[in-house]
Amino acid sequence: MSIAEYIRDDILKLRLKAECLVVYDQDQRYRDICLDLAEEQVAVIDTSASSIESREQAQTAFLKVASGSLKGMVVYIPTAAPATDEQRQKDPFAIYVQCGAQFPDSDGDEYFNLCLKAKPEHNTEIRRIFQNNPNPPFATIDAVGGGISWPQLRATLQADSAVDILIAFLVPTEAQQQALKTQSGWLPEAKDFFKATLGLNLKTRAKSWSPIAEELWRFVLFSEFVFDLPVPLPAALHAVPYGPAEAEVLVCDLCDRLRNDQRYQEAYLERAEAIEAELNLPPLCADIDDLGQLNTFPFEERTFLQRAVQGIVANDLDITRDLLTRHSQSIWRSKGENQEQWSLLQAALNLIVTCEDIDRQLPEFGRSQESLINAYVESLRQVDQRQRELEESVGNAIALSDSLDAVLDAAHSCYRRLTEKVQAIFTRQLDHSGWPPAGRLTNTEVFKRFLAPRLSEKGQRIAYLMIDALRYELGTELEKLLTEVGIVEMHTACAQLPTITPVGMASLLPDAHNSLTLDIEQGKLVPKIGDTVVSNVTQRMGYLKKQFGDRFAETTLRDFITKKNLRVELTVDLLVLRSTEIDSQLESNPEDTLSLIPKTLKQIRVALTKLAKLGFQEAIIVSDHGFFLNAQAEAGDVCTKPQGNWLYTAHDRMLLGNGTADAHNLVLSADKLGLRSNAAQVALPKTMAPYRAGHLYFHGGASLAEAIVPVLVVRLDSEPVEKLEQFQVELSYKRGSKRITTRLPRIELSLLAGNLFSQASACELLLEAQDAQGEVVGEPRPSEDVNPATRTITLFPGETKQIVLRMDAVFEGKFTVKALDPNTLRTYASLNLETDYTV
Repeated sequence: MSIAEYIRDDILKLRLKAECLVVYDQDQRYRDICLDLAEEQVAVIDTSASSIESREQAQTAFLKVASGSLKGMVVYIPTAAPATDEQRQKDPFAIYVQCGAQFPDSDGDEYFNLCLKAKPEHNTEIRRIFQNNPNPPFATIDAVGGGISWPQLRATLQADSAVDILIAFLVPTEAQQQALKTQSGWLPEAKDFFKATLGLNLKTRAKSWSPIAEELWRFVLFSEFVFDLPVPLPAALHAVPYGPAEAEVLVCDLCDRLRNDQRYQEAYLERAEAIEAELNLPPLCADIDDLGQLNTFPFEERTFLQRAVQGIVANDLDITRDLLTRHSQSIWRSKGENQEQWSLLQAALNLIVTCEDIDRQLPEFGRSQESLINAYVESLRQVDQRQRELEESVGNAIALSDSLDAVLDAAHSCYRRLTEKVQAIFTRQLDHSGWPPAGRLTNTEVFKRFLAPRLSEKGQRIAYLMIDALRYELGTELEKLLTEVGIVEMHTACAQLPTITPVGMASLLPDAHNSLTLDIEQGKLVPKIGDTVVSNVTQRMGYLKKQFGDRFAETTLRDFITKKNLRVELTVDLLVLRSTEIDSQLESNPEDTLSLIPKTLKQIRVALTKLAKLGFQEAIIVSDHGFFLNAQAEAGDVCTKPQGNWLYTAHDRMLLGNGTADAHNLVLSADKLGLRSNAAQVALPKTMAPYRAGHLYFHGGASLAEAIVPVLVVRLDSEPVEKLEQFQVELSYKRGSKRITTRLPRIELSLLAGNLFSQASACELLLEAQDAQGEVVGEPRPSEDVNPATRTITLFPGETKQIVLRMDAVFEGKFTVKALDPNTLRTYASLNLETDYTV
């Protein structure tokens, strides 16, 4: 098809379906094409000769079109189309545009773009022609390709467009690869095709697909790299072949398709890494600061990371935001090693931005103790959440770039400054108003307010989940997580001081509000309710058993979920589920165990689903105390104890006894801080420093993070709504491979719709790697596709996501990747794999 035929048949005739078509032609290129549209039922008005006569002809034709005696009219005008309203008012034919269509109507109607569309296989040659002559005649365009349409390639590869043919050579299907092996005669045509479309002169003398594909991959990817490079190419790379400027659009479109189509991504990753190593690009480009906008090769991603780091260090956060946004669309984000660097950078940016936002509002927040606590509940606690997410990113990282040390320093410094400002306000208000604040819910009141009334009602079955160290910001994450389980009410409570487990758990028992005492006996702090010692789990559960008898039962949260033969008698109205995992894990190894917190949150959700099936109407979730992560501590961040006779030290954050206040310590009477004790006074640091160095995680003192805790009341659905939607989950790894060679394998997770599935419904899945005993040995790495609090993934029907698993550092051997229901832990799909590395 000639270019004139293409414009006539594929452009103008289609526009003529509007019945009125006005063609503006400043270059007088399309007159003969328009005249060729004339037929018995189509009038063509040529305005070249006489404007007055043509106006009359157009008006007559328009009336005939309106009456149905003509099917259409074309008005040919050898001038540019009016661009402004004023020009349109002066154009006597503009009225017909309003009644029909216009050509040209957009950039796509420019002559150059029409030629590209007419001959997509020869875009490179078309661009070369237009560079030399911006207005080539039709004959020149028709001569491109000499009428060749690559019949052998199209037949062999079953592909139509130039891009489809190139894709077939780069990543052929099994059928295409077989055709290239068995059919002959395609090679000469392929050489001409590569030269015409890309400007590539094949160097290889091989006649088989594999070496040709290798050279084509190198040429295409290196060409894109050169096109995107804003500075001259290093001299050492001048001899490497790459395409002419005319091929840039085709090359970039081709690379975009390879990166964005999930069918080709694995091949792209492997080829790009191999070509980068073959050409030795990282050292040869080491002196280039700006590598452009695209990340063809993985080393460019590392360069972008360095620029993003500099944005934070230089406090130019817009640079970092822009690069993080671009990275979110990068194919290299799925590489586990890259992902952990960018995840940490995102977490650091989130923390810095949140700290800066809160810092601006701090004067308003600090007017009173009440306003400060309200601010913490509403927004300040987000600072603690962002800091925890940052430290979790650090702990998750297998290996971090040295340059990220500066990012961590900047984020830690920002958090440290803000928390010290907040703590200074908090301790001043504590000195003035004491603890707990008047009118606020306290942990000692929780049982009386939330459990006692419910347990007095016949038939009410209540679960009491006592979660150690569930600080307030984790409670807000848990609240979001439990919305599918039932109706959730979130309350704010003030923890009993000192904020240590024996005291905090005792404060959650019946009669604690009136009868809890904290006496020091033989150097130990002994919580009692009345005369009953409630220092440890056995004593506390015994106290409840004595009060409720057969109506009471207790077990650990983990045993309740995992033990299949666990029985809860029908006489049980109060079931206590205990969890100490958060506190014990952070006490032992806070740097590496933050990522285990979501496991406890997931267990709570599973437990509530099970409780509903057992007939429990409500669950009350409480915590003994919060905690503070001290990763940002600097050398010398230790508080010296005040002078005095201090009989007991609570986790190096609070002293009980008597003594004298100083510049660094607040000393108050015990009763002012809500303690019934034989210790007359309580001392605590005015800052967030402990009394001993080395604490990366602590609680025991008085701060918002330690002393504000959540209370969640969940009304359980006795008859959970069963989803009628049918769906199928699929898991795959590296196109069927059964061995992983990295501790950060990338798993492909797909949700396929069934016959009854609502296309608007999303599905939440839990992805875990389990060993033969069912122990979790791998979980999703944090990313934009993974819920940071629960590690769940949300998919819509037809959607596929690449999820990076982080395998346990000490695990090797066979394991199963499972896609699970996060509420019931039912398995939707599984994939058997095996490690192929040595621990």
